[in-house]
Amino acid sequence: MYDVFNIINVGKTKMNHSASHQLQKALDHIDGAYAPNTIRAYRADMEELIRFCEKCDREALPASPNTVAEFLFSVIGTGPKSATIRRKVSSISAIHRLSNLPDPTKHPDVKIAVRKMHRQLGRSFEQAYGINLTLLEKMLVVSGDPLRGKRDRALLLLAYDTLRRRSELVSLRVDDIDWIPEGGAAVLLRRSKTDQEGRGKWLYLSNRTALALRAWFDAASVDSGPILRGVLNNQTVSEKLGDAQISRIYKRLARAAGLGESIIRAISGHSLRVGGAQDLLIQGASLPQIMVKGGWSKTDTVMRYVERAQIRTHHI
Repeated sequence: MYDVFNIINVGKTKMNHSASHQLQKALDHIDGAYAPNTIRAYRADMEELIRFCEKCDREALPASPNTVAEFLFSVIGTGPKSATIRRKVSSISAIHRLSNLPDPTKHPDVKIAVRKMHRQLGRSFEQAYGINLTLLEKMLVVSGDPLRGKRDRALLLLAYDTLRRRSELVSLRVDDIDWIPEGGAAVLLRRSKTDQEGRGKWLYLSNRTALALRAWFDAASVDSGPILRGVLNNQTVSEKLGDAQISRIYKRLARAAGLGESIIRAISGHSLRVGGAQDLLIQGASLPQIMVKGGWSKTDTVMRYVERAQIRTHHI
């Protein structure tokens, strides 16, 4: 009996080792062609499927439609949002296609599992709380004058002016700023989520943002490299700022500005992106204009951001 179980376990180990090897091969193949965040999501989601298959003695690559459907049902019970599960389906589909394997997510069994998931969890979109101009001014007041405060002020104004994602904000470089003699500035965004080929886009900055950037650069002795950097003990400047730190900075400033805890919990690294888009809508900008400014490619995404513009403009 021991020998039988030992043989089964060895077979499962080999099967999952093969799946892990295939996954790594696919990820190596697309390295440099896809955004790092996309590759990280593919890896995390597929490794979760591989662990599930290991427990159930199933094959992960290629995975059968029935295996994928059972995996999705097992994930539903752990508490993620429907958007997270849809991302897992997308990851499984992509890795199978990149590995030249049949895509199990197109099978009716998987589509039925996804429909059941939507009926059970709903399609609700948990939107970041929009930091509009009113809230921005409150946060600027408490940013202070020391080194970290100058960095915070530059970050807030840069994020509000450009409506850009966290990863895009931290990628902006001093070397790519074009200072306009009459005031203001423009900075080149070399690559974005909707510009994976790096065609680039110039982002225009207000006079106030340009002045805040100059004050930050002078205080931090920064003349090249990333615009945004970490500040330790209000005196040591790091080489760059991690995109995950942005939401923590926003929350810290929101708390210092006296905003309620329910608002602070809902603030994320996209809050100025949301609030800026809402303000543009109220000012009369069209949906296409907002999409171009913020780099959105899908109308429904922008609509979710701006649908509560009137409410959030007056509710603080």
